[in-house]
Amino acid sequence: MAGRWRVIGARFDARVTPFLFIAPFFVLFAVFGLYPLLSTLWMSLHHWQLIGGDEGFAGLANYARLFGDPNFYNALFNTVSIFVLSTVPQLLSALGLAALLNRPLRAASAWRAVVLLPNVVSVVAVALVFGQLFGRDFGVVNWLLGLFGADPVSWESHRWSSHFAVALMVMWRWTGYNALLYLAAMRSVPVELYEAAELDGASRWRTFWSVTVPSIRPTIVFTVVVATIAGMQLFAEPQLFDSSGTKGIGGNERQFQTVAMYLYEKGFASLDAGYAATISWVLFVVCAGCALLNFSLVRRIAGRG
Repeated sequence: MAGRWRVIGARFDARVTPFLFIAPFFVLFAVFGLYPLLSTLWMSLHHWQLIGGDEGFAGLANYARLFGDPNFYNALFNTVSIFVLSTVPQLLSALGLAALLNRPLRAASAWRAVVLLPNVVSVVAVALVFGQLFGRDFGVVNWLLGLFGADPVSWESHRWSSHFAVALMVMWRWTGYNALLYLAAMRSVPVELYEAAELDGASRWRTFWSVTVPSIRPTIVFTVVVATIAGMQLFAEPQLFDSSGTKGIGGNERQFQTVAMYLYEKGFASLDAGYAATISWVLFVVCAGCALLNFSLVRRIAGRG
């Protein structure tokens, strides 16, 4: 009898114990991931005020209102514009920086720590510094432009100049971080591949694009997907760049208001939580669609290489 119970106990331990080890993750995901997701979906189907709460079922009225809202399309355009301006050069620069760090260097660890420094600095400090750099009257950038005879630019007042300034802030923060991810992947590429390329007489440029880049394809895909999601949810940099206030307007004429800022404006300035929840769900779908599209494109491009 005792032997039978030991067998049952051993089977129970083998089948249930692994699930008990991973259970905390699923509990935390259900509380902090799944519940907010479903709760936001429920709010998006109601007229919901941030303070007053539920004011009645709305069905798809919030979605119909959103798809006819010109401010939403303006914010979506700004988001995509800043995302493209910041992400494409950011990842290409990170790839080149990682290739340089992968070469024999003196004090290599110090150089790798330096490239991560912008990511450690608070985004508030970064915004303050870049706000000074792009100041209209006393900014360093306009001073440099003046040396070449160019007129000062009011960076915050125009759409494209403000997008460029915000994109530069994003690049400053995340290029080093992505470079270290690429560097870690490059360090794991088998040396035999480089030796074979050298025997074939391949140049450094050819070796980089034919050996290094295809070998680190999973890391490139990962950074592209993560950068896409972060770029579509961009909030802190443009919000802090806006000297006109903290309501998420994004400039006097909404010239650099992103979708996340519009969500903030509706949810916390207008207190329209139902409409803000609708924006968040549409933003979720847009992020997922862009991430899948980028994932497919990068896999195809890297596969050709």
